[in-house]
Amino acid sequence: MSNNSKNRKRLSVAIGALFVAGAAAGIGLMLHERDAGPVSSARAADAPPPAAQVDVATVLNESITDWQSYSGRLEAIDHIDVRPLVPGTIVAVHFKDGALVRKGDALFTIDPRPYQAEVDRAAAQLAAAKARALYTSTDAARADRLLADNAIAKRDYDEKQNASRVADAGVKAAQAALEAAQVNLGYTTIAAPVSGRVSRAELTPGNVVSVGANAPVLTTLVSVSPIYASFDVDEQTYLQYLGHERNAKVPVSLGLADETGYSRYGEIASVDNRLDTSSGTIRVRASFDNADGTLVPGLYARLKVGGGAPHPAILVDDAAIGTDQAKKYVLVVDASNKVQYREIRLGGLHGNLRAVASGLDAGERIVVNGIQRARPGDSVTPHAVSMSDAAKSAS
Repeated sequence: MSNNSKNRKRLSVAIGALFVAGAAAGIGLMLHERDAGPVSSARAADAPPPAAQVDVATVLNESITDWQSYSGRLEAIDHIDVRPLVPGTIVAVHFKDGALVRKGDALFTIDPRPYQAEVDRAAAQLAAAKARALYTSTDAARADRLLADNAIAKRDYDEKQNASRVADAGVKAAQAALEAAQVNLGYTTIAAPVSGRVSRAELTPGNVVSVGANAPVLTTLVSVSPIYASFDVDEQTYLQYLGHERNAKVPVSLGLADETGYSRYGEIASVDNRLDTSSGTIRVRASFDNADGTLVPGLYARLKVGGGAPHPAILVDDAAIGTDQAKKYVLVVDASNKVQYREIRLGGLHGNLRAVASGLDAGERIVVNGIQRARPGDSVTPHAVSMSDAAKSAS
């Protein structure tokens, strides 16, 4: 056998040995992974999940005054339909539509000439009546002297005395007629009975107006300041705040439809004299200053009524309160950072903070953000935030 053949045989044997060794090593590695695999999976399953990160805030313990919220409408204290009191022709309109006027300002003028003539005629009649009264009074005095001398018949004396008394009565009648004519003349200038804002002029110069039941409305006038807000209060609020001391000043806050808060403050002005049994409410009016004229009768108003003395209360972010069927609850984080389910009883809403009547104590922490990641009994990684900041962020 040649040397080349021997070398090729040795190379083939070496390659075969290496192949067998590699296959054996691969099989051993597979068996090791198969045996070690279940143990590693079990260890991974036994490892606790990472603690959820949540925002927690300490409940607020502050002094508050209870408020109840209602909806209502603004009403003018004085609402007047301006009508003519004497017939005639309108000769002037003295205001611009929607203008502010003061009490006594002229609004319309009715042609005064016929009424001025009536005043002049009544004045003339009064002058004639006074002249006749003077004559009869002198004649009655002369009769007194004649009667003392027994120079006049008793019948003639009585007639002269009676004529004097009738003349005096005529003066009074003429005086009354003159005053009536002057009153009618004054009615030809239609003045504002109160200060406020007028509507448009329903009739313009040249129109003839009448009086009585069919008298036309010339314009309307509403007072501006103060202004009423009328709303219906439920029976509980009436009994708690309004029923015991009707003369007490109960504060009321007002907000308009385009406002989120309450921009004006007033007080209860009047409470109706009966409760509506069909709705279980009573009508209430609150008075507000309106010097700038922004508030207009008929506007929608949000109102909240407060009463009673300030008292301490637990306040939490309203968005942090969960609902479990008919129950309300919060998630409390204890000293060991474990989550606890806590049922609570709610009080009134104060801005974005809700008063808690029972279920929480001062100093406790609750989850305000990340509630969906927290479960009762789980440990969490708390991130402390302010309760007020959380409420503002939620809003």
